Amino acid sequence: MSESPPMLTVTHPLAPAYRIDGAQLRAALTEAYENSSGDTLDLRRRAVTILKEALDLSRATVLDRMSENKGGYATAKALAKCTDEVISALWDFTLTHVYRARNPTEGERLSLLAVGGYGRGELAPYSDLDLLFLRAWKETSHSESVIEFILYTLWDLGLKVGHASRTVEETIKYAKGDHTIMTAVLEHRLIAGDKDLAKDLDERLTHDGLKSHAFDFVAAKLEERDARHIKAGTTRFVVEPNIKEGKGGLRDLHTLYWIAQYLAGGAGKDSTVLNAILTDKERGIFMRAFDFLWKVRILMHTAAGRGEERLSFDLQPEIARRMGFIDREGEPNVERFMRRYFVTAKEVGALTRTFCTKLETQQAKPLTRLSNLIQSGIMNLTKGDHPGFVVTNGRLSVNSADIFQKSPVAMFMLFKMADRLDLDLHPDAFTAVARNLDLVTPTLRRNPEAAKLFLDLLVRGKNPYRTLSLMSETGLLGRYIPEFGRIVAQTQFNMYHAYTVDEHTLRAVDIIHGIDTGRFKDEHPLSSVIMPQITDKESLYLAMLLHDTGKGNELGQEIGGEIAARKACERLGLEQWKIDQVAWLVRHHLVLSDYAQKRDVSDPQTVASFAHIVETPERLRLLLVLTVADIRAVGPGVWNAWKGQLMRDLVSATESAFRGGRGGDTVARVRQDLAERADERRIALSENNADMAAWLKTMDESYLFSFSPEEINNHAALVRSATDAAPAVRARIDTLRHATAFSVSAEDRTGLFADLSRAFANLGGNVVGAQVFTSSDGKALDVFYVQDSTGMPFAHDDAPRQKHAETALQAAARGQLPEALTWKSAMPSRTAAFAIAPTVSFDEDSNANVTIVEVSGRDRPGLLADLVEVMARAHIDIASAHIDCYGERAVDAFYVADHYRKSQLSGGLKQTLKKQLLTVLDKPSQAPNKRNLARAKASLAR
Repeated sequence: MSESPPMLTVTHPLAPAYRIDGAQLRAALTEAYENSSGDTLDLRRRAVTILKEALDLSRATVLDRMSENKGGYATAKALAKCTDEVISALWDFTLTHVYRARNPTEGERLSLLAVGGYGRGELAPYSDLDLLFLRAWKETSHSESVIEFILYTLWDLGLKVGHASRTVEETIKYAKGDHTIMTAVLEHRLIAGDKDLAKDLDERLTHDGLKSHAFDFVAAKLEERDARHIKAGTTRFVVEPNIKEGKGGLRDLHTLYWIAQYLAGGAGKDSTVLNAILTDKERGIFMRAFDFLWKVRILMHTAAGRGEERLSFDLQPEIARRMGFIDREGEPNVERFMRRYFVTAKEVGALTRTFCTKLETQQAKPLTRLSNLIQSGIMNLTKGDHPGFVVTNGRLSVNSADIFQKSPVAMFMLFKMADRLDLDLHPDAFTAVARNLDLVTPTLRRNPEAAKLFLDLLVRGKNPYRTLSLMSETGLLGRYIPEFGRIVAQTQFNMYHAYTVDEHTLRAVDIIHGIDTGRFKDEHPLSSVIMPQITDKESLYLAMLLHDTGKGNELGQEIGGEIAARKACERLGLEQWKIDQVAWLVRHHLVLSDYAQKRDVSDPQTVASFAHIVETPERLRLLLVLTVADIRAVGPGVWNAWKGQLMRDLVSATESAFRGGRGGDTVARVRQDLAERADERRIALSENNADMAAWLKTMDESYLFSFSPEEINNHAALVRSATDAAPAVRARIDTLRHATAFSVSAEDRTGLFADLSRAFANLGGNVVGAQVFTSSDGKALDVFYVQDSTGMPFAHDDAPRQKHAETALQAAARGQLPEALTWKSAMPSRTAAFAIAPTVSFDEDSNANVTIVEVSGRDRPGLLADLVEVMARAHIDIASAHIDCYGERAVDAFYVADHYRKSQLSGGLKQTLKKQLLTVLDKPSQAPNKRNLARAKASLAR
């Protein structure tokens, strides 16, 4: 028996949608029936062969048309049309050839309806199909057989189908009791079957479902939206957004459509239902956003080969390419694409704001005045030539559409009042600001009154994050501060930053405000100790607002940011000393974190160099708060106790240097201070203990200031317990550094640090820091700070694992590496999308006795161990290691010396070492059991 493929035709190339020739498809199915044995399974198999070919061909054609710059929404509609043709052909085949009812009874009447997104006539390549089999009466054997055959055939076609079988009465009953079902049914569309049943459902929905409880439905959908935002992320500016469920995504637009359709009584089946609530301009924004998001979603499905809704890092470059974005003016195509996405998400947010407030206006009695007290406050703020404001439905609004034409400064007054009264903006006020941005001229940017209002909002506002976010959404903030405007919706294509640059900046301002107002007083002493000592908070807030304005600048972030900050502050009319202060903070906003995390803070020259840059205690305090806020605002999990302790150590040492006076050689002064304090500490620790005194004499001063007295006593006991044949290892939880501290005492030898690093890699530990000390009598004391895959102290809740690690490290100290455990890491696939250039640099100016080697490259399992093994083979001693990770990029710094010369590396050795380290950094990821899984997983959480 021969198979008969369907004869398909394509409509004219300019037609809005590709269509299967339904008549030819049905003819092919009829021929298949005639050639079959008549067995149900044989019929289904033949139908699947024909329908799948038709569906695959039609979908491929539709998707090819989109690659020719056709619209996303048109493509979604076309995919639904193709599916309609296949399902309706299957329906006819089933009721004509498989389970034909020649004279159907009332109970055998049946309709097939598309509901949900498919009911709207929209489909992505891997969307679910939601179907409703509408019965006239209770289930019969005939209807049950028809439904079963259709569903099994659709599943065999590879479609994901959600389905229900109900009568009209049951459908109305369930819809009234469940807003989700009501939403799905609201979008029903007849595909095939009894038209009268579908018409009956329409009428019942209109009279029994839609005209009652409209307010409840609207409230439920808005609550559903809020819950969805909480689950997907409360901001629309996350760098891996959920294109469907996230804030500013497709579901937000769908929610507006559902509500509009419900309020229209279900009469509309397309975007015309929006006409009653949205203006022509707003409808244009809606449809442009809808089309863009649909195109992105469809391309995501096709690129991933599955129903993927999260625009992940590995998808972003491919989607950017398929969308036609190209590199331009130093901005990669992927960042240009993501900027476009975030601008669209921002427009969806503004549209939602307008829409919801219009609903409130329709549903509730407007509130046009506040209490006399608040109204008096409004009058006080708007007296004279300035226009007044009113409160409508609990939101601050304007009393006329042209008030800003009369007084452009009033735009700033509007936001100051909103902050003072803790009110959101009414869409009328929001729109009035957005439509008058051309009033923000160079003259207004230099207006002293506008500057005062803006600085009051920024520095002394009740909620600067919310107010500045509102200003940014209207466009006023970016227009008033053009330097900030250039980073609006700007993305950084890496795994380290969780938000767009502007969102990160506003969150950082919010954190400073939280420190200033005591919101973080329980987390660190900045609120109660540091912040009250700062005399120039205005410079701090301004520097935070402007600190990233140099991103993407051809001069570099720091220099470009300094130039931008000076321009902005000059327009604001600040005094020169304050302009210099803000510019200095922006230029050096990374220096504290760099020194703390990449340098040895126990080294006097490190402290002296840092103190020379900072110059004054006031700048040190400003820089500390700025740095903490900057890191905390990067994303969840980036700030931790380890980084906090490193910064506290550096700041404390620098404060001591400042207390020593400004005259003379800073390095010499710091060294003298350390020597004096070291002698004091030796005496205090070794009182009445000759063994302790003898051991401390063999240790450098840097060791004495790297640990607390309790830790030093523990180290002394550990050293005494170690022998040449039996190295000693002890683990403890370091609560300040939020890591498990592994102390290892062993006979020093070449490659010891490398073997210990490899052991941690094999154990799946994430080394976040290491200190290496060698006594004058040749005993090594190495201390590693290790976390697990979740960023918690390694084995903090697993005593047997901690004991196993101690045993493994003892073996490694003897040169016997343990067998590697199997640790699967998602890092290689996650980082494949990023282009990461490996770098190796040498610093010989910061310390006269050692060379600081800083390496940077793609993080991968086994990287740290591979790096230190290269140094061991080159006979290079490692004095300390400073380990850090910025998403997909590892940045490690090592204090090293030539093993034989006991001095800085020679030029030839540096050249050889650089070549070998670059080879390691370029090495592709190997078996996942050779690198601490923790670093890889921790970076995913950042």
